[in-house]
Amino acid sequence: MSVTLDGQSLFDESAASGLEIEPASIRRDSIERTMAGLNGIMSIDLGERSRQIKQKGVLRAKSRMQMNDRISTISGYMDGNTHTLVTGNGEKFENLRMDVFKVHNERIGGGGIAIDYEIVYTQLKI
Repeated sequence: MSVTLDGQSLFDESAASGLEIEPASIRRDSIERTMAGLNGIMSIDLGERSRQIKQKGVLRAKSRMQMNDRISTISGYMDGNTHTLVTGNGEKFENLRMDVFKVHNERIGGGGIAIDYEIVYTQLKI
């Protein structure tokens, strides 16, 4: 099983690709207020909030044109809508908004082009 975003296999998944998916801790939010006549503060728990999920790896393509197409396709998911990421081991992250897609460290070799990438998602609803 491969890593998919909305059912599309967009990412390389192999030992050489160095794929990492790092979900951050869920955070809670609260409001704290002082009140006249009350010694201390009142804290109102607002429940769970969003969390960030980072994905890092390497994209590979045989030509510059293919790499540009891959980058363009992945960038298309930065549309403000929510998406679903499913990992190779079946872990599912729903309600993700893609906020950052960075590429860097391009390498050209006999097998084509390889480029490191990082994606930062915000999981809006857990």
